[in-house]
Amino acid sequence: MKKAVIDAILVVEGKTDSDFIGTFLDCDVVTTNGSAVPRETIDFLKEAASRRKIIVLTDPDYPGTRIRNIIAREIPGVLEAFVPKEKCIKGGKVGVAESDPETVMDALAHLLPGGSEAPRGAITVSDLTSLGLIGSPDSSALREKIARKFHLGHTNGKSFLRRINALGITLKELEDECR
Repeated sequence: MKKAVIDAILVVEGKTDSDFIGTFLDCDVVTTNGSAVPRETIDFLKEAASRRKIIVLTDPDYPGTRIRNIIAREIPGVLEAFVPKEKCIKGGKVGVAESDPETVMDALAHLLPGGSEAPRGAITVSDLTSLGLIGSPDSSALREKIARKFHLGHTNGKSFLRRINALGITLKELEDECR
């Protein structure tokens, strides 16, 4: 099987993720080796970002989100790829390495700008409240439905707002999805 080539540095959490990615992708991979993200790794990625595209692909759990947030805060211009949690659970574990190549390739086909460098759309907290996307008993389920459609990953209200605005999703698009 011919591996797909990605001209970017893919940031993953650990060796099992890196080994899994290497079975179907030809790209440079950097592992954080845990949620602390060593200063040396951040410094390397900062330098690399001036020359190459950086894509963060971490597990859809708390440590993965923590790593993603640290990197996005420290390194302007990173891109984020999200694997849906329900597609990466195997043997009681949740992670990129527990998914399949198609899920990862789909995530890589729907990259989002990360951190504060993301462009800003016009959706507000008030819009999310009026649509029931925050502040109501079914908010989380409704956000998950929309997050799946737009490949946003698992989100709370704040990260949902940031990501839909990063994509430039309109109020009309959100209204249509909330029906």
